[in-house]
Amino acid sequence: MPQTVVVIGAGISGLAACLRLSSAANVSKIILLEASGHTGGWLQTTRTQEGAIFEHGPRGVRPAGIVGKNTLQMVSDLGLDSDILPVTYSDVAAKNRYLFVGGKLCKLPSGIRSAFMTHSPFSQPIIGSLLREPFIRRGKEQDESVHNFVARRFGKELAEIAVDSLCRGIFAGDSRQLSVRSCFPMLFQAERRFGSVLIGMIVGGGGAGKDLPFTSQLISRAKQEGWAQWSLKKGMQTLPEAMQQELLRRGVEIHLNAPVHGLQQSADRAWKVQLDDGIVNADHIFSSIPAKALSRILPPSLGVLRERLRKISSVSVTVVNLEYEGLVLPVSGFGHLIPSRESGEILGIVYDSCSFPQQNRVGPQTTRLTVMMGGSWFQKAFGDPDTVPKDHLLQRALEAVQHHLGIKQKPLKTILKVLKDCIPQYTLGHSKHLDIIFGSIEEHHLPLSLIGASYLGVSVNDCIYEAQRAVNRLQG
Repeated sequence: MPQTVVVIGAGISGLAACLRLSSAANVSKIILLEASGHTGGWLQTTRTQEGAIFEHGPRGVRPAGIVGKNTLQMVSDLGLDSDILPVTYSDVAAKNRYLFVGGKLCKLPSGIRSAFMTHSPFSQPIIGSLLREPFIRRGKEQDESVHNFVARRFGKELAEIAVDSLCRGIFAGDSRQLSVRSCFPMLFQAERRFGSVLIGMIVGGGGAGKDLPFTSQLISRAKQEGWAQWSLKKGMQTLPEAMQQELLRRGVEIHLNAPVHGLQQSADRAWKVQLDDGIVNADHIFSSIPAKALSRILPPSLGVLRERLRKISSVSVTVVNLEYEGLVLPVSGFGHLIPSRESGEILGIVYDSCSFPQQNRVGPQTTRLTVMMGGSWFQKAFGDPDTVPKDHLLQRALEAVQHHLGIKQKPLKTILKVLKDCIPQYTLGHSKHLDIIFGSIEEHHLPLSLIGASYLGVSVNDCIYEAQRAVNRLQG
């Protein structure tokens, strides 16, 4: 193990890597460098004087799977058990999810019974597509767009309405450009191994990681109570705040407002990290910053690596938090998504008050909403994220709320943030880029580990899990 490790980027991945490194043997010094003035990356929360909570990034985390259990274990280790706000599958926020199609809200089917019924905007029951899927011939392409994969296996209607919307909700991206192999690897592998997504998910799901040593009572609670997702009482920013506090307690050096301008290697292959005020030496580097940002600071001699990192692009999203007086929603549920054929720039609206009413302001009842806009359609709809007028973005969000939900009154509070390059896009060929990127690091024997959302998963769970795995690999 190297003695001095520098972690570049204090988002959730960088923080998770530091936590794991701080308990590793033979690491004498850990330095965390963050260009901005705060840790946590896109996990940003506003807490108002009235007691309301507004999320500007991820607002909930799924407990499912090995990565979900892993995050709950970390939450427990940080002493945050009593801060958890769960949403169970029996809650209305989990059962009711909508699409906005043809000028109206359409409730998505939930449960086995509804799969046998025809629900607008679909022209036939979903069960038909599911029953036909195992008899569809296995695909031969090494990679395929999410849209083509779903259209081929489940039909054009599900691809163009449901999965198109899903990709906008998760990646703020275009299902016709995104790679199924990289965005939904379980689906891709199920078809490869079993010839059917449905059979693969039934037969092959849930096996990995069963023997990992989880001890958190939150994990058993989540299973017993049927959690669909969870948040924290004072917002998701509570998580990086607790991580930062624990790292400081363990002696990790955290430097905010410390952008890295360049990386050079000395004769003994150690790194020289160039900052505003001098050079930091490192035996090993963990980079959690976006792939394109890393490409700009690597030495020119690493041309192939820099070129491939530049190919991993990201999209910008405008997040508009709105608070209204009274209970003004016409429906109850998690929120609604909009297929790209209905509206390019409006991705969806989340009904925050339904999911987490505990985060409403104290006193008379209010309604909190979040409008998501832009993504892959940002430039076409709004122009440059750096120069687009904020008033224009706010007006467009208010128009969407009025058009979709019939809410005409003026909001009590508005918060607007443009999150520039916040979600990486795993487009066709992403897995090939990763093969070349990681192959180049190995070929040059670089003491460099790549973590963060640019590579192997964009969710909070994925970022934490992959950061920890990278540290484990370094430990051998």
